[in-house]
Amino acid sequence: MTIPYWITTGLISVYLLLSSYSYLFSDSTIEGIRALGFPDFFRIQLAILKIIAALLLIIPQIPAPIKEWAYAGIFFFIITAIIAHFAHKDPIALNLINLVIMGILFTSYFYFSSK
Repeated sequence: MTIPYWITTGLISVYLLLSSYSYLFSDSTIEGIRALGFPDFFRIQLAILKIIAALLLIIPQIPAPIKEWAYAGIFFFIITAIIAHFAHKDPIALNLINLVIMGILFTSYFYFSSK
């Protein structure tokens, strides 16, 4: 695998792990998720799935088809976040950040699939 793959995959994994931590322990994030209309069980479920996805991407021994499912799950999470923030009329900066994360995810996947 190439250096750009590991850089982008590392960035996505760090984002997922920090986001998971925030989903579980940050009062402002927890309130923000509630304000979007999502129940607590969904917040906890997303946090756990983000941790699993980060591990699946970063561990080299994980088979490629499983990594592809992780990429798909992260993609759908980001799309859901964009739609939720748009519907809630949150500042456009949140969606711009999500679009940057999506670009990093696409770059990671591109280098993963071109090996």
